[in-house]
Amino acid sequence: MEKIFLLTVLLAATAACVRPPADDPKHIVVWEQEDAQVAPYIDSVFRAFEKLPGNEGVTITRTHYQTEDLRQQFQAASLAGVPPDLLLGPSDTAGLYAISGFIIPLDGMFDFSKFNKQVVDAISLDGHIWGVPVSNGNHLLLFYNKKFIKDAPKSTGDLFSFCDKNSGEDKLESCMAFDSGEPFWLMPWLGAFGGWPIDGRKPTLDTQAMRDALNFYLYLKYDKKYIPMECDYNCMDSLFKENKTAFIINGDWAISGYQKQLGRNFGIGLIPKLSQTGRWPTPMVSGKYFTVSAGVGPEKMEIIKRLLNFYTDYDNQVRQYKELTRLPALKAAAAAPEITSDPVARVSMEEIRKGRPMPMATEMRAIWDSARNYMGLATTRKMDVDTAVRRMQANAVKKIQEMDR
Repeated sequence: MEKIFLLTVLLAATAACVRPPADDPKHIVVWEQEDAQVAPYIDSVFRAFEKLPGNEGVTITRTHYQTEDLRQQFQAASLAGVPPDLLLGPSDTAGLYAISGFIIPLDGMFDFSKFNKQVVDAISLDGHIWGVPVSNGNHLLLFYNKKFIKDAPKSTGDLFSFCDKNSGEDKLESCMAFDSGEPFWLMPWLGAFGGWPIDGRKPTLDTQAMRDALNFYLYLKYDKKYIPMECDYNCMDSLFKENKTAFIINGDWAISGYQKQLGRNFGIGLIPKLSQTGRWPTPMVSGKYFTVSAGVGPEKMEIIKRLLNFYTDYDNQVRQYKELTRLPALKAAAAAPEITSDPVARVSMEEIRKGRPMPMATEMRAIWDSARNYMGLATTRKMDVDTAVRRMQANAVKKIQEMDR
């Protein structure tokens, strides 16, 4: 306990060193966890905002942290009363910040109707919206190698027909690859079977849809051998880059790397409709967001409102796509010619519309952990599917109860 206290004090002291005096309403402090190549874009928008008429004396300080460091630093700084004014990052930790009182709801402060619904829903919890969306995505898609197939299959029936003809000896090492051990990759298929892992804050894992999804994995792996027996992220990524598999299901974050690797052979499509149910898979969708620390004063809040409206206006959203290939959260920008004329962006936006918002509820951590463990046991045939699903639900409920103590 003493070590934890000392760590908290040290982290808070570090945070205080990089935060300007709290009585300066024109100095905005932003912490972020972006990749290095994103920093110049962020700074360029901040500098442009500082130069706008009416913003004389406004300065914005940006500090970068690694993902886990940012979470620890922000929690410590918030407890010490010296947090940054803004955080820029994904929605997955915002739920914790919201229930801890570290960030404020932004309902009524911004016009959220101008953003894509999925990206707003992914930052919504308990009837409130907790962040301003900057980009839209972080979702799974189907990528394929045009060396093996000209167009993306529209259904799993089409996909399996191709696999039957092109798998086996002297052909593809694997017809399709994805991270079959991570529940994030299971979610599209769970949705296609009519399920979802959470309802409000309650886990919904012990369902027929979950049984069907896991049995689908067993069919792909053992019955048809369409996917590798054991294959994590690095495995699937290597298979695709080395022309050993025709298809991969991966996130939008991998697009630029595959484009460079495969060149003209790079193809992108929707995750195929599940022929068994007639439903489209539903990848989880989120984005990047600005969240606002609790305790920001009225004068500074007015500047922050102007800053975030400027950062997410039409011109900056389109420029963000051009420079970072990140899909805009703004509806109008998503319809911009620069984006609709790009086949990759067009398919990616269409997949987003078929997806579902990634739940912001803190209970998802228990659900992820439980699902990962028991789907692993089921898909390696170390436990039968029915038992795995029942235990998956029970374990998630237990973990959530422990979190609430």
